[in-house]
Amino acid sequence: MNNNENTPAPPRKYKRYDEAFQRSTVEPWLLSGKSARQVALELGLNVQSLQKWKQKFKALPAGQVAGTLEALQAENRRLQRELHRMVQQRDILKKTLGIISEPPGSGLNG
Repeated sequence: MNNNENTPAPPRKYKRYDEAFQRSTVEPWLLSGKSARQVALELGLNVQSLQKWKQKFKALPAGQVAGTLEALQAENRRLQRELHRMVQQRDILKKTLGIISEPPGSGLNG
């Protein structure tokens, strides 16, 4: 008697992608002009998933897309401010490190 006949197949596990990932995949794909198959191969996704996501986001009302665009622009502005602050902090630390690492006697009081 073969044990494989009575053993049920293990359940298939499907990857679940959140809406942000789906949207961030579909939008550049549509702008790139590449085929669904090519993008799916590049990203390791199923072609049917890409096409289903395209239909999902195509059906969104214009206001919902604009709200997302405004949110992305606000996030972009926030990140630019944060980057500017981090660059300033880095520059201050570089100057401080330069002052600390100078050999004694090379200062103004020399």
